[in-house]
Amino acid sequence: MSLALLGAVSQGILWGIMVLGVFITYKMLDIADLTVDGSFALGGCVAAVASVSLGLDPVASVLLGTMAGIVAGLVTGCLHTLFDIPAILAGILTQIALWSINLRVMGKSNTPLLNVDTVFTRVAGILGVSQPVATMLVGLAIAAVVIALMYWFFGTEIGSAMRATGNNEDMCRALGIDVRVTKLIALAISNGLVGLSGALICQSQKYADIGMGTGAIVIGLAAIVIGEVLGRLVPGGIHAFGSRLTSAVVGSVVYFLIRAIVLQLGLDPNDMKLLSAAIVAIALVVPVMVERGQLRRSYSKGGEL
Repeated sequence: MSLALLGAVSQGILWGIMVLGVFITYKMLDIADLTVDGSFALGGCVAAVASVSLGLDPVASVLLGTMAGIVAGLVTGCLHTLFDIPAILAGILTQIALWSINLRVMGKSNTPLLNVDTVFTRVAGILGVSQPVATMLVGLAIAAVVIALMYWFFGTEIGSAMRATGNNEDMCRALGIDVRVTKLIALAISNGLVGLSGALICQSQKYADIGMGTGAIVIGLAAIVIGEVLGRLVPGGIHAFGSRLTSAVVGSVVYFLIRAIVLQLGLDPNDMKLLSAAIVAIALVVPVMVERGQLRRSYSKGGEL
C-alpha cells in the first residue's frame, strides 16, 4: 500500500469516529446536526492548547477535547429541548458561536504541535513502527472500542429509549419517556465523539486550525450513505445494529480513499468540496434509482405482481 493510500485509510478511520457521532443524530434522531462543524474544531483546538500551552499528557488532551465536544452538544441540546428552537437552527447557532470560542481558546487561527508528544508518536515509539502505521493501529483500536460501547449502550433501557425517540417521538411521549432528556443525551454523546475525532485528527496532523471542522457534517453524511450502499451489496444486506455502526466507519475509509485516488489522478485540491458534494449526491441518488428500477421490473406487463 502506497504512503498516500495508507494515510487515507488512517485518516478515514479517525474521521470514522466522527461519523459514528453523526450516525447517532442523523440515523437515530433524523437530525442533521450542524454543531458538528464547530465541535470537531473545538475538540482539536482544546487538545492542541492542552498539549502546547498546558503541557498535559496527550491522552489527557484528547479526553479534554472529548469533554469540550460533549459541552457543545449539551448547548445545542438545551437550545432545542428547553427553548423549542428547531434542531437544525440550534446547531447552526452553536456552530457560529463556536467559531469565536475556538479563536478564544487558541488565541490565534492555528496552533502547531511540531515538538509536542502525541498519542501516535508515543505508540510509534513503543511498537517501533512508522507514524502512519501507528495512526492506523490507534484509530482501529479506538474505533473498535467506540463501536463496542455504542452497541452495549444502545441496548440498555436509556439507549433503547433514545433509538425509539427517533423512530416515533409521539409514541415515546405516550409511553412516558421524556424525549427532551433522550435528545439531550444523544446530542451530547454525538458531539463528544465528534470532539474525540477532532482531538485525534489534531494530534495526527500535528496542528489545530480554526477551519479544520469546515464541511465535517458533509463528510459524515457521505460516509454514512457510502457505508449503507456498500452494505446493500452484501448478500442479505446489513441490518444488525453493530454491522451498521461498522459500515459507517468503513464508509469513511472508502470516502477518504476515493479522495486520495482522485487527488493522485490530478484533481485540483480546490475542487475537493465539489467532489464531496458530488459523492454525497451520487450515493443518495443511486439507491433510489436502483430501487425504482427493481420496482418497475417487479410488475408484469399486465400490471400484476
